Amino acid sequence: MTPDQRRQAGSAGAPLGYTAAVELSSDRLIKGKQKPKKNTPGPSRFKIGGKKEEAERQRKLELIRTPVLSCYRIAVISLKGGVGKTTTTTALGATLAIERQDKVIAIDANPDAGTLGRRVRRETGATIRDLVTAIPYLNSYMDIRRFTSQAPSGLEILANDVDPAVSTTFNDDDYRRVIDVLGKQYPIILTDSGTGLLYSAMRGVLDLADQLIIISTPSVDGASSASTTLDWLSAHGYADLVSRSITVISGVRETGKMIKVEDIVSHFETRCRGVIVVPFDEHLSAGAEVDLDMLRPKTREAYFNLSAMVAEDFTRAQQEQGLWTGDGGAQPPQVAPPMPGQAQQQPYPGAYAPQQGQQPQYPGYPQQGGQQGWQQSYEQGQGQQPQPGQPWQQAQPGQPGQPGQPGQPWQQQPPQQ
Repeated sequence: MTPDQRRQAGSAGAPLGYTAAVELSSDRLIKGKQKPKKNTPGPSRFKIGGKKEEAERQRKLELIRTPVLSCYRIAVISLKGGVGKTTTTTALGATLAIERQDKVIAIDANPDAGTLGRRVRRETGATIRDLVTAIPYLNSYMDIRRFTSQAPSGLEILANDVDPAVSTTFNDDDYRRVIDVLGKQYPIILTDSGTGLLYSAMRGVLDLADQLIIISTPSVDGASSASTTLDWLSAHGYADLVSRSITVISGVRETGKMIKVEDIVSHFETRCRGVIVVPFDEHLSAGAEVDLDMLRPKTREAYFNLSAMVAEDFTRAQQEQGLWTGDGGAQPPQVAPPMPGQAQQQPYPGAYAPQQGQQPQYPGYPQQGGQQGWQQSYEQGQGQQPQPGQPWQQAQPGQPGQPGQPGQPWQQQPPQQ
């Protein structure tokens, strides 16, 4: 497009952000073509250290791959802009997607024309406002997929409008409706929130979050703003969320000598569940599409550790929703979450998580076991109708495995030992 054509387009009322989207793209601004780092060839194959370090990395990988049958929601927030909030959202989401090989989506809930949509090569011009409008017609994953753009890692991005006048109309009710729809299709949802704590959608972001990630920079004002964020949240009813939160100190330069980063880490370790230090990375500082293969090994390791720290909370969140896991959480969840509008159902009345080597106990099932237990159940219940809340009693045995006569119950054969 020539300057004259651009001038004509502007006078004709071209959409706000049109020239930025077309002319200030990464294809034009990034020098040359970056090559992937040789020591980070693909998912879960980078190795740092010896056998002990590799065993620890494998442990973290198993944590990251913990099955998630309900929707786990991660909110990334900061009072200060330009601290790496959008970068953290994208890199964390990409790491979770590529390591889990599962559906992961990041949504832009920033009311000030967020830039999350610029961290992935756009496949659609649709935005979160378009999704809100289409909610009554969304019935499947493929219906939602038309509104998202997908990175090579598998992470999907739901972008916001580039016009602040439009993006600010995205309110608390809209956010809750979007999360409700996405939660039925995506096990993990990340929210890139705005820089304020009082805008409309922020209440829904905090209320629905299972995990909070606070972003700080290795600077006095960045660390102070992050700490102030925690103070405000604790004072407004989110103390439990704060205690489970994670602080990310983003963009730490190894050659920096002005700031005592270790003191910042110590401060937030007393306030949060954990702290992750992400080193400065030129690929991330470019503000273009995020590609994990372009990251320095230490940067990629930091986001891998962040993913593992987030995943440590998966089991707690599922148990809180009525799901339980066997063997201390090492086994997949045994109970699916309820369908929308339905109460949580147990697999059988009074179900419990059996210990290793034990059999589950069914109410009404004689625990003595064997023929004696079934015979006792039959003798106690012969000629009686089961009462509500009483164990089911076996009908008088006829021919094992044969249906009874008209008007008689089905005759069931006692279990063989």
